[in-house]
Amino acid sequence: MENRLQYYMRVIKGVSFEKFSKVLNNAHERSGKSKIFIFFDMINCTLRYGSGYNDYVIFEFWNLNHKQRDTYMTRMRSKKFIMFMNDHSYAHYFDNKNEFNERFKKYIGRECLDLETATDEDIENFFKTRKKIFAKMKDLSCGIGCESLETKNFESAEAFVKYVREKGFATIEDVIENHPDIAKIYPFSANTMRMITLVDAKGEAHCVYAVFKMGINGRVVDNYGLHGPVDIETGEFLYPAHSGDTTAGVHYTEHPYSHFPLIGYKVPYMKEAVEMVKQAALEIPQMRYVGWDVAITPTGPAIIEGNNYCAHDFWQLPGQTPGGIGIMPTIKKIIPEFKC
Repeated sequence: MENRLQYYMRVIKGVSFEKFSKVLNNAHERSGKSKIFIFFDMINCTLRYGSGYNDYVIFEFWNLNHKQRDTYMTRMRSKKFIMFMNDHSYAHYFDNKNEFNERFKKYIGRECLDLETATDEDIENFFKTRKKIFAKMKDLSCGIGCESLETKNFESAEAFVKYVREKGFATIEDVIENHPDIAKIYPFSANTMRMITLVDAKGEAHCVYAVFKMGINGRVVDNYGLHGPVDIETGEFLYPAHSGDTTAGVHYTEHPYSHFPLIGYKVPYMKEAVEMVKQAALEIPQMRYVGWDVAITPTGPAIIEGNNYCAHDFWQLPGQTPGGIGIMPTIKKIIPEFKC
């Protein structure tokens, strides 16, 4: 395993100075502080807290003091925590959509077909019994390569088979239906919660955070849409939502498509969703830190996928972190043996 200096050197080597310059300008314009100050403060934050330059802008570190900054799960701390908590030799269960669907079959709430093992006849039968089908690539994430397909748009079952084969999809699935109370916010994607679970040293699963994600601009996935934390006890939407570009500092109190007010909205079946991810977290005990994407259907929660490399920004965004305190104190209560 590489040491901290080796990791820092690898990160520095991969820095895009064009992107760094844009981030520096962004921080300068939003903070009102000089570029010289911002530059050296970014370096300080990298050395003291393991933050990347995007972290500096995402978390608006220019507004925070040392004690506050030190409570944040930064990019480098996140990498270290993942390696501490998860055995990478088991990550394939989460990286591979087909393996995930098979391993977590009782939690996903939908029928799926593995196109790597399915015959053309299997695909045709799946096609003939559905009006809509969701297709996914094998190892891609963030909704990349996904398509929502309507069977009426294909001349025949044979034409559908040819299409999914040529596109290289790995799995086709039933389309998840939003609970009516969720569909009225944004109807074109499955609007899900990213729910974070940690398994402590005693083997007990904890759900420590949930963020509700919604699609935008006609997209059929909720990635890079809007998102905001919800109370894990009540499901209540607590703060204005952030845009998918967390470096932009843009907030929403209502969804721009439906103009549905977000703050105070309560996600249905929240208690059931928490219990579901806590159970799922124990299925592969070697993976102790997982971010689950959970849809809420008319009949209850359904897991879309599990992520063994969780986005660290969801947890601790400006306007959603009372007192400017990040997630590290919460993590250390459950995993006190982790040293950042």
